[in-house]
Amino acid sequence: MNIEFQLKAELKCSGSLSDAVTSSDLTEFVKYCNEGVLKKGAPPGCGAEITWWDVAGEKIGLKIVSDRFVRAHDALFRLKNEFGKFLGKHRIGIRGVEIEDYEIGIEWEEGLRIKKLPFVKEIKQEEGRLRLFLDVDEYALEKRIPDRILKLLEDKCEAARWKGKSEHWELLFESGKRDFYFDKDPTEELIKRGWIRHAAGRGQWIYGPQLTKIFRAFERALLEEVCKPLGYEEMIFPKFVPWDVWKRSGHAKGIYPEAYYVCTPKTRDPEYWEEVMDYYKVTNEVPLDMIMERIEPVGGMCYAQCPPFWIFLQGKTIPDEILPITVFDRSGTSHRYESGGLHGIERLDEFHRVEIVWIGTKKQVIEHAKQLQEGYRRIFEEFMDIEWREAWVTPWFMAQEGKAGLAESKEVGTTDYEAVLPYSGKWLEFQNVSVNGNKYPKGFSVKLQSGEELWSGCSGVGLERWAAVFLAQKGFESHKWPEKFRTIVGELPEVFRFL
Repeated sequence: MNIEFQLKAELKCSGSLSDAVTSSDLTEFVKYCNEGVLKKGAPPGCGAEITWWDVAGEKIGLKIVSDRFVRAHDALFRLKNEFGKFLGKHRIGIRGVEIEDYEIGIEWEEGLRIKKLPFVKEIKQEEGRLRLFLDVDEYALEKRIPDRILKLLEDKCEAARWKGKSEHWELLFESGKRDFYFDKDPTEELIKRGWIRHAAGRGQWIYGPQLTKIFRAFERALLEEVCKPLGYEEMIFPKFVPWDVWKRSGHAKGIYPEAYYVCTPKTRDPEYWEEVMDYYKVTNEVPLDMIMERIEPVGGMCYAQCPPFWIFLQGKTIPDEILPITVFDRSGTSHRYESGGLHGIERLDEFHRVEIVWIGTKKQVIEHAKQLQEGYRRIFEEFMDIEWREAWVTPWFMAQEGKAGLAESKEVGTTDYEAVLPYSGKWLEFQNVSVNGNKYPKGFSVKLQSGEELWSGCSGVGLERWAAVFLAQKGFESHKWPEKFRTIVGELPEVFRFL
């Protein structure tokens, strides 16, 4: 990729240069930098160059032009160090750097429009090139903001290419045909029977005793057929997730349109909140604008269940003999803002899952995923007796970043389980098994004693999804349910009646 950098800056000095340094000395020094310092590490004929310089009182003005091999901001810091040595002989130091203009030109696809970027005050797109006019200071350059902007552009370009492809989906297995005993939307029947009722929140339900008992039966089958035989131990994972966790897990790259945000008061001082409280007392309305001024977003509600668990292992070294580690969590709800996609109990903003996590060497994690899949198959075939299929799909973390294709190897990726909904003929994804490779151990700095690479996998069991496919196929007449499931669920309680 062809990239050009043009940077105009001033070095602020601790004293006047006019009397201390001659013009010829500076000319020789600039020549020395152009021929050596600014070419270091670059191929022959490449690197950075000072194309203009000027001295005025206590400031040295510089214009640096460069290519991608020695980027202009890196060249500026090299010059700052060299000028510091050079002027130190005259007892003058460099106090700081002031950026006047910074322009980056990059080859760009004509059809891909970029409207706005962080730290960029103006964008011009013309004749196959993108020109960025940056709004940065010395601190931003030290934080390598220009490099991160260029990486962001690469990601946007790659995401645009992925959008032209369909999501990868490869059928691995399909069950035999099953008898269906229902042909309607199960959510409508659940409402009609009074087993569920819309809660006050968006995409949120209150589950009555009957459906709750069905959920617990699913959990029991999962524990007996999968978790106990594979040596799982139960843990409790946090359901509030701070920003640092999502940064490490990778979710911070794209979670924002789907997150449920958590905010804390900027202070608990009652006087600070008195105006808000008084407004409500007078109007009986909650003053949202006034509240927004007084709160601070500190993270979000649980989106994917396992990321906050990794804080338990962060920065630790694990002995090889305790592998594989197998744990699960079923302690609370997950939350996703399903914009425009809400439907019944299968597409919600608040839902219930059992999250299964396993950790080990690469070989152990891949083998354990196969054992987990075998356990699921037994449940789907023997306990639920549903019509289902298994497919290899785009890994979740690629899909979240806008990439529709699949990793070259099938070692890292996701297996989806889908069941047909007789009332619509559509297939619903209701279960998955993901081998995530070293993504989480690397993100949370977890190491193995032997030095071998640590891998992990996760699998979310969505109780609403399991209920949706089971009831859609098997209906509500419990005597028609599979015997093994009837044994687990027992009699469904009748608690409420309404006049």
